[in-house]
Amino acid sequence: MERERSTNFIILAVLTLVIKGSWHFRQVVLSSLVVIWGLRLGLFLLLRILLWGEDRRFDEMRGNLVKLAVFWVFQAVWVWTVSLPVTIVNASDRNPSLQAVDIIGWIMWTIGFLIEATADQEKLSFKNSPENRGKWCNVGLWKYSRHPNYFGEVSIASLYNLLSVTVVIDIGAHIYSSAPVLKGAEWLVILGPAFLTFLLLFVSGIPLLEPFYHTYFNVSCPQDSSDKKYGNVASYRQYKKLTSPLVPLPPAVYGHLPSWFKRIFLFEFPFYSRNLAQESYTT
Repeated sequence: MERERSTNFIILAVLTLVIKGSWHFRQVVLSSLVVIWGLRLGLFLLLRILLWGEDRRFDEMRGNLVKLAVFWVFQAVWVWTVSLPVTIVNASDRNPSLQAVDIIGWIMWTIGFLIEATADQEKLSFKNSPENRGKWCNVGLWKYSRHPNYFGEVSIASLYNLLSVTVVIDIGAHIYSSAPVLKGAEWLVILGPAFLTFLLLFVSGIPLLEPFYHTYFNVSCPQDSSDKKYGNVASYRQYKKLTSPLVPLPPAVYGHLPSWFKRIFLFEFPFYSRNLAQESYTT
Protein backbone atom coordinates (compact mmCIF):
# COMPACT_ATOMS: atom_id res chain seq x y z
CA MET A 1 0.00 0.00 0.00
CA GLU A 2 2.88 2.34 0.71
CA ARG A 3 4.27 1.49 -2.74
CA GLU A 4 1.06 2.70 -4.35
CA ARG A 5 1.23 5.92 -2.34
CA SER A 6 4.75 6.74 -3.57
CA THR A 7 3.69 5.96 -7.14
CA ASN A 8 0.64 8.22 -6.86
CA PHE A 9 2.81 11.16 -5.78
CA ILE A 10 4.97 10.70 -8.87
CA ILE A 11 2.00 10.39 -11.23
CA LEU A 12 0.32 13.48 -9.81
CA ALA A 13 3.47 15.61 -10.03
CA VAL A 14 4.30 14.53 -13.59
CA LEU A 15 0.72 14.86 -14.84
CA THR A 16 0.24 18.37 -13.49
CA LEU A 17 3.59 19.43 -14.95
CA VAL A 18 2.94 17.95 -18.40
CA ILE A 19 -0.72 18.97 -18.68
CA LYS A 20 0.03 22.60 -17.86
CA GLY A 21 3.06 22.57 -20.13
CA SER A 22 4.62 25.79 -18.80
CA TRP A 23 7.89 24.08 -17.83
CA HIS A 24 8.97 26.94 -15.59
CA PHE A 25 12.19 26.24 -13.73
CA ARG A 26 10.56 26.11 -10.29
CA GLN A 27 7.89 23.75 -11.63
CA VAL A 28 10.49 21.40 -13.08
CA VAL A 29 12.56 21.42 -9.89
CA LEU A 30 9.60 20.76 -7.58
CA SER A 31 8.27 17.98 -9.79
CA SER A 32 11.73 16.43 -10.06
CA LEU A 33 12.11 16.42 -6.29
CA VAL A 34 8.80 14.57 -5.95
CA VAL A 35 9.87 12.03 -8.58
CA ILE A 36 13.25 11.49 -6.90
CA TRP A 37 11.61 11.01 -3.50
CA GLY A 38 8.91 8.70 -4.87
CA LEU A 39 11.34 6.53 -6.84
CA ARG A 40 13.66 6.18 -3.86
CA LEU A 41 10.82 5.21 -1.54
CA GLY A 42 9.24 2.86 -4.07
CA LEU A 43 12.52 1.04 -4.74
CA PHE A 44 13.24 0.78 -1.02
CA LEU A 45 9.80 -0.69 -0.31
CA LEU A 46 10.24 -3.17 -3.16
CA LEU A 47 13.60 -4.23 -1.73
CA ARG A 48 12.07 -4.57 1.72
CA ILE A 49 9.33 -6.82 0.36
CA LEU A 50 11.86 -8.99 -1.45
CA LEU A 51 13.85 -9.40 1.77
CA TRP A 52 11.10 -9.52 4.41
CA GLY A 53 7.87 -10.21 2.55
CA GLU A 54 4.70 -8.11 2.56
CA ASP A 55 4.12 -5.51 5.25
CA ARG A 56 1.94 -7.24 7.86
CA ARG A 57 0.81 -4.03 9.54
CA PHE A 58 -2.15 -3.90 7.15
CA ASP A 59 -3.23 -7.56 7.31
CA GLU A 60 -6.27 -6.90 9.50
CA MET A 61 -7.39 -4.08 7.23
CA ARG A 62 -7.27 -6.36 4.20
CA GLY A 63 -9.70 -8.69 5.92
CA ASN A 64 -12.19 -5.93 6.78
CA LEU A 65 -13.79 -4.12 3.85
CA VAL A 66 -14.86 -1.10 5.88
CA LYS A 67 -11.44 -0.59 7.46
CA LEU A 68 -9.78 -1.09 4.08
CA ALA A 69 -12.08 1.47 2.44
CA VAL A 70 -11.41 4.01 5.20
CA PHE A 71 -7.68 3.41 4.82
CA TRP A 72 -7.79 3.97 1.04
CA VAL A 73 -9.75 7.19 1.53
CA PHE A 74 -7.06 8.38 3.93
CA GLN A 75 -4.41 7.43 1.39
CA ALA A 76 -6.17 9.41 -1.34
CA VAL A 77 -6.59 12.47 0.89
CA TRP A 78 -2.98 12.06 2.03
CA VAL A 79 -1.59 12.11 -1.51
CA TRP A 80 -3.85 14.96 -2.66
CA THR A 81 -3.20 17.17 0.37
CA VAL A 82 0.56 16.69 0.58
CA SER A 83 0.84 17.22 -3.19
CA LEU A 84 -0.99 20.56 -3.07
CA PRO A 85 2.17 22.73 -3.17
CA VAL A 86 3.49 21.02 -6.30
CA THR A 87 0.05 20.80 -7.91
CA ILE A 88 -0.65 24.50 -7.44
CA VAL A 89 2.80 25.61 -8.54
CA ASN A 90 2.56 23.44 -11.66
CA ALA A 91 -0.88 24.89 -12.45
CA SER A 92 0.26 28.49 -12.08
CA ASP A 93 1.11 30.87 -14.92
CA ARG A 94 3.27 32.96 -12.63
CA ASN A 95 7.01 32.54 -12.96
CA PRO A 96 8.80 34.64 -10.32
CA SER A 97 12.56 34.87 -10.31
CA LEU A 98 14.48 32.57 -8.00
CA GLN A 99 15.28 33.90 -4.55
CA ALA A 100 17.51 32.86 -1.70
CA VAL A 101 14.67 30.97 -0.04
CA ASP A 102 14.51 28.66 -3.04
CA ILE A 103 18.15 27.68 -2.63
CA ILE A 104 17.69 27.28 1.12
CA GLY A 105 14.64 25.13 0.49
CA TRP A 106 16.49 22.85 -1.93
CA ILE A 107 19.33 22.39 0.55
CA MET A 108 16.95 21.65 3.42
CA TRP A 109 14.92 19.28 1.22
CA THR A 110 18.14 17.40 0.47
CA ILE A 111 18.87 17.10 4.19
CA GLY A 112 15.35 15.77 4.87
CA PHE A 113 15.66 13.35 1.96
CA LEU A 114 19.00 12.06 3.23
CA ILE A 115 17.62 11.63 6.75
CA GLU A 116 14.70 9.53 5.51
CA ALA A 117 16.84 7.47 3.12
CA THR A 118 19.60 6.92 5.68
CA ALA A 119 17.15 5.87 8.39
CA ASP A 120 15.44 3.39 6.06
CA GLN A 121 18.75 1.89 4.99
CA GLU A 122 20.07 1.69 8.55
CA LYS A 123 17.02 -0.23 9.73
CA LEU A 124 17.09 -2.51 6.69
CA SER A 125 20.76 -3.36 7.28
CA PHE A 126 20.20 -3.78 11.02
CA LYS A 127 17.34 -6.23 10.61
CA ASN A 128 19.17 -8.20 7.92
CA SER A 129 22.15 -8.81 10.21
CA PRO A 130 21.89 -12.22 11.96
CA GLU A 131 23.56 -10.93 15.12
CA ASN A 132 20.77 -8.38 15.56
CA ARG A 133 17.97 -10.93 15.78
CA GLY A 134 15.83 -10.26 18.80
CA LYS A 135 17.04 -6.65 19.07
CA TRP A 136 15.38 -3.33 18.28
CA CYS A 137 17.05 -0.88 15.93
CA ASN A 138 18.96 1.73 17.95
CA VAL A 139 21.89 2.48 15.67
CA GLY A 140 22.73 5.56 13.61
CA LEU A 141 19.81 7.98 13.44
CA TRP A 142 17.69 5.55 15.44
CA LYS A 143 19.75 6.44 18.52
CA TYR A 144 18.30 9.95 18.34
CA SER A 145 14.74 9.28 17.18
CA ARG A 146 12.41 6.28 17.40
CA HIS A 147 11.10 7.16 13.92
CA PRO A 148 13.74 9.21 12.06
CA ASN A 149 12.36 8.13 8.68
CA TYR A 150 9.03 9.79 9.52
CA PHE A 151 10.86 12.94 10.60
CA GLY A 152 12.53 13.03 7.17
CA GLU A 153 9.18 12.57 5.44
CA VAL A 154 7.51 15.37 7.41
CA SER A 155 10.50 17.63 6.70
CA ILE A 156 10.27 16.98 2.97
CA ALA A 157 6.53 17.69 2.88
CA SER A 158 7.02 20.92 4.83
CA LEU A 159 9.77 22.08 2.49
CA TYR A 160 7.53 21.69 -0.55
CA ASN A 161 5.63 24.62 0.95
CA LEU A 162 8.81 26.61 1.49
CA LEU A 163 9.71 26.03 -2.15
CA SER A 164 6.34 27.31 -3.31
CA VAL A 165 6.17 30.35 -1.07
CA THR A 166 8.79 33.10 -0.89
CA VAL A 167 9.10 34.67 2.55
CA VAL A 168 10.69 38.09 2.63
CA ILE A 169 11.87 39.57 5.92
CA ASP A 170 12.20 43.31 6.11
CA ILE A 171 14.85 43.82 8.76
CA GLY A 172 13.63 47.36 9.23
CA ALA A 173 10.82 46.38 11.65
CA HIS A 174 8.22 44.89 9.37
CA ILE A 175 7.96 41.19 8.71
CA TYR A 176 5.80 40.44 5.72
CA SER A 177 5.19 37.69 3.19
CA SER A 178 5.08 37.82 -0.56
CA ALA A 179 3.85 34.91 -2.60
CA PRO A 180 5.35 34.81 -6.08
CA VAL A 181 3.32 31.71 -6.86
CA LEU A 182 0.51 31.48 -4.30
CA LYS A 183 -2.52 33.75 -4.04
CA GLY A 184 -5.79 33.65 -2.14
CA ALA A 185 -7.07 30.15 -1.38
CA GLU A 186 -3.83 28.71 -2.72
CA TRP A 187 -2.39 29.36 0.73
CA LEU A 188 -4.31 26.27 1.82
CA VAL A 189 -1.24 24.31 0.72
CA ILE A 190 0.06 24.77 4.25
CA LEU A 191 -2.47 22.12 5.29
CA GLY A 192 -0.35 19.49 3.53
CA PRO A 193 2.43 19.11 6.12
CA ALA A 194 -0.07 19.49 8.96
CA PHE A 195 -2.23 16.69 7.59
CA LEU A 196 0.80 14.46 6.96
CA THR A 197 2.03 15.04 10.51
CA PHE A 198 -1.45 14.22 11.85
CA LEU A 199 -1.54 10.94 9.94
CA LEU A 200 1.95 9.89 11.01
CA LEU A 201 1.30 10.77 14.66
CA PHE A 202 -2.26 9.48 15.02
CA VAL A 203 -3.30 7.21 12.14
CA SER A 204 -0.93 5.22 9.94
CA GLY A 205 2.60 5.97 11.12
CA ILE A 206 3.68 5.73 14.75
CA PRO A 207 0.28 4.37 15.92
CA LEU A 208 0.76 1.25 13.80
CA LEU A 209 4.12 0.62 15.46
CA GLU A 210 3.28 1.70 19.01
CA PRO A 211 0.33 0.69 21.23
CA PHE A 212 -2.16 3.50 20.53
CA TYR A 213 -3.64 1.88 17.43
CA HIS A 214 -4.67 -1.48 18.83
CA THR A 215 -5.75 0.04 22.15
CA TYR A 216 -8.24 2.54 20.70
CA PHE A 217 -9.28 0.88 17.44
CA ASN A 218 -9.55 -2.73 18.64
CA VAL A 219 -6.86 -3.94 16.23
CA SER A 220 -4.23 -6.34 17.47
CA CYS A 221 -0.73 -4.97 17.90
CA PRO A 222 1.19 -5.51 14.63
CA GLN A 223 4.02 -7.98 14.57
CA ASP A 224 6.47 -5.19 13.79
CA SER A 225 5.59 -3.41 17.05
CA SER A 226 8.68 -2.95 19.19
CA ASP A 227 6.49 -2.55 22.26
CA LYS A 228 4.99 -5.99 21.70
CA LYS A 229 8.40 -7.59 21.17
CA TYR A 230 10.49 -5.81 23.78
CA GLY A 231 8.04 -4.21 26.20
CA ASN A 232 9.25 -6.41 29.07
CA VAL A 233 12.92 -5.61 28.45
CA ALA A 234 14.21 -2.96 30.85
CA SER A 235 16.82 -1.66 28.39
CA TYR A 236 14.14 -1.14 25.75
CA ARG A 237 11.94 0.81 28.15
CA GLN A 238 14.97 2.92 28.96
CA TYR A 239 15.60 3.47 25.24
CA LYS A 240 12.04 4.62 24.77
CA LYS A 241 12.28 6.91 27.78
CA LEU A 242 15.44 8.61 26.48
CA THR A 243 14.66 8.68 22.74
CA SER A 244 12.49 11.22 20.99
CA PRO A 245 9.56 9.73 19.04
CA LEU A 246 10.08 11.93 15.98
CA VAL A 247 12.50 14.89 16.16
CA PRO A 248 16.11 13.63 16.43
CA LEU A 249 17.76 14.72 19.68
CA PRO A 250 20.68 13.38 21.72
CA PRO A 251 19.35 11.04 24.43
CA ALA A 252 21.30 12.98 27.07
CA VAL A 253 19.30 16.08 26.12
CA TYR A 254 15.92 14.47 25.56
CA GLY A 255 16.05 12.45 28.76
CA HIS A 256 16.34 15.60 30.88
CA LEU A 257 13.51 17.55 29.24
CA PRO A 258 10.32 17.93 31.28
CA SER A 259 7.36 15.77 30.28
CA TRP A 260 5.16 18.75 29.40
CA PHE A 261 7.79 20.04 26.98
CA LYS A 262 8.06 16.64 25.31
CA ARG A 263 4.30 16.36 24.87
CA ILE A 264 3.77 19.86 23.49
CA PHE A 265 6.84 20.32 21.29
CA LEU A 266 8.22 16.83 20.60
CA PHE A 267 5.01 14.77 20.25
CA GLU A 268 5.72 12.38 23.12
CA PHE A 269 2.10 11.48 23.79
CA PRO A 270 1.40 9.24 26.81
CA PHE A 271 -0.66 6.76 24.76
CA TYR A 272 2.47 5.77 22.81
CA SER A 273 3.69 4.00 25.92
CA ARG A 274 0.52 3.23 27.82
CA ASN A 275 1.27 -0.53 27.82
CA LEU A 276 4.76 -0.15 29.25
CA ALA A 277 5.43 -0.09 32.97
CA GLN A 278 4.63 3.49 33.90
CA GLU A 279 7.11 3.66 36.73
CA SER A 280 9.94 2.94 34.33
CA TYR A 281 8.80 5.38 31.70
CA THR A 282 7.72 8.53 33.46
CA THR A 283 10.28 11.28 33.91
